[in-house]
Amino acid sequence: MAARRALKAVLVDLSGTLHIEDAAVPGSQEALKRLRGTSVIVRFVTNTTKESKQDLLERLRKLEFDISEDEIFTSLTAARSLVEQKQVRPMLLVDDRALPDFKLLLDGAPLIAIHKARYYKRKDGLALGPGPFVTALEYATDTKATVVGKPERTFFLEALRGTGCEPEEAVMIGDDCRDDVGGAQNAGMLGILVKTGKYRAADEEKINPPPYLTCESFPHAVDHILQHLL
Repeated sequence: MAARRALKAVLVDLSGTLHIEDAAVPGSQEALKRLRGTSVIVRFVTNTTKESKQDLLERLRKLEFDISEDEIFTSLTAARSLVEQKQVRPMLLVDDRALPDFKLLLDGAPLIAIHKARYYKRKDGLALGPGPFVTALEYATDTKATVVGKPERTFFLEALRGTGCEPEEAVMIGDDCRDDVGGAQNAGMLGILVKTGKYRAADEEKINPPPYLTCESFPHAVDHILQHLL
């Protein structure tokens, strides 16, 4: 890992870190305001596959988060860029009627996965993410998916593009030890794991190197940044 530089950017996960469905993590709105009171650039990164950027922004604003659309980078944005780059016409496996078309994969069509998260947090508990289903398609068709969302290194670099910041000048805050923290640290950033959302006890022991910091919630992560990284 390259030598650390002065902190210039903070990437923040959304679901599980700032909010869980339609409820904000307590204290997160005020913590975001305190972070914005510094010189750092703030970007919001998410693997969501269920909402457009506009719908997501509307949800966040209803929760009184001060966020603009151009600050959000999603795995859907990354997928669109890859589809345009490859100049392919996507077949979306989003409903039962599309499932038979997995035979296209057998004929050589590329499999592009938005992400491969194992599970995510809802108000009523944990739910399966797309990861198990992508893995099933890989097994059934003997192919390997191109993953565009977290924890891919290119996702984090794309999220930083336009900020003028290098990975060594950035920190990532999230509730997923592998996709948020592990992915960011593999890209050269610092990773802060929060014990909200999908966090489970001892998650911080599941990646190597371990998180730069594990703390209770987003407000605690902001406290650490203000006290120790700026």
